[in-house]
Amino acid sequence: MDSDDVNRVPPDPGRAFRLIVTGGGTGGHTYPALTAVRTLRARLASTGRALDVLWVGTADGLESRVAATEGIRFAQVATGKVRRSKNPLKLVSLANMKDMSNVPRGVCQARGIVSEFGPDVVLATGGYVAVPVGLAARMCRRPLVVHEQTVRLGLANRALARAATRVAVSSESTVPLLPGSARRSAVVTGNPVRPEVLSGRADKAVQTLGLRGFDRALPTVYVTGGAQGSAQINDTVCGILPWLLSHANVVHQCGPANLAALRRHAAALPGDLVARYYLSGFVGPELPDVLALADVVISRSGAGTIAELTALGKAAVLIPLASSAGGEQAHNARYLHEAGAAVALLDNVSPDSLRDAVGLLLTDPDRRMAIARRARSYGRPDAAERLVDVVLSAASD
Repeated sequence: MDSDDVNRVPPDPGRAFRLIVTGGGTGGHTYPALTAVRTLRARLASTGRALDVLWVGTADGLESRVAATEGIRFAQVATGKVRRSKNPLKLVSLANMKDMSNVPRGVCQARGIVSEFGPDVVLATGGYVAVPVGLAARMCRRPLVVHEQTVRLGLANRALARAATRVAVSSESTVPLLPGSARRSAVVTGNPVRPEVLSGRADKAVQTLGLRGFDRALPTVYVTGGAQGSAQINDTVCGILPWLLSHANVVHQCGPANLAALRRHAAALPGDLVARYYLSGFVGPELPDVLALADVVISRSGAGTIAELTALGKAAVLIPLASSAGGEQAHNARYLHEAGAAVALLDNVSPDSLRDAVGLLLTDPDRRMAIARRARSYGRPDAAERLVDVVLSAASD
């Protein structure tokens, strides 16, 4: 896509720009879509134009709750889910057959929605619900932009790539994985990151969380397993906690269900170490400030997490979720590890392996800063703006 495409004015500037967005099931598909909608709305408002958006998804998916919170109109369609298995025979299961029978029904429903709404563009960010809506866009001859968040292609986006007007990917390494026809329309945008994540302040984290016992001469480690926490990460960190606290301050987001047990574990720590340990079930609005404070992050390696850590330029030790769809998290972690932009624990996750990995970053500031710089080189903090460029360009074709 050249600069003329990016700067081209969408058609009919006197009326609202009409967008259908589809994608969901998980935060990895839903939140990039939401960030893109917010960014597009702001871009259009700056030129005096409104955005009329309709989110198409499943009634029980995360996307329906997010749309309701944002005041975005929502329409539901039927969808099917493929339960993966290494055994091909298990793919032909009753559950898979039943769910896949929903796809034709979902396509019919989506075709009616697309035809009635008349979008300037359909933006699909992955998840099974994106398939019927993306196919309906093609049937109705509406421009379709597909956005892939991960290093590898998800099943839904793999199915839609050939039908897309534009394919936006988060990494250069994804382009060769696209079908030949889709490569010609591919644009590397990155994965949209919430703007607030990029505006954190370390001193505000200290003040808000009351981290008066932290020694600011020491590095700070942020441990997180996601909103619900991770038993694997929690247990592995607990196995090295006294050692870790002798080298760093620690903010540990453990998940609400794990908080009581970890508090009991922390109670046995020496007083000088406890003062440098902040334990919380959940880190919410203060997350940007915690990330600004952190010198090292121990976390999973989902697409959203990777986008945030690289945009911020954070040195990280990544522990992939083994059960992630298609081994997505392991691929993300390996990609950054091999690029020298993170340290990944891919096979052996134990207190000893974690101590070795974190120890290199805590005791060697030059190594830590080198990994952080390399991570930042893979970050795209302007990914949402780039994706909006692609959406507007597709509408102008």
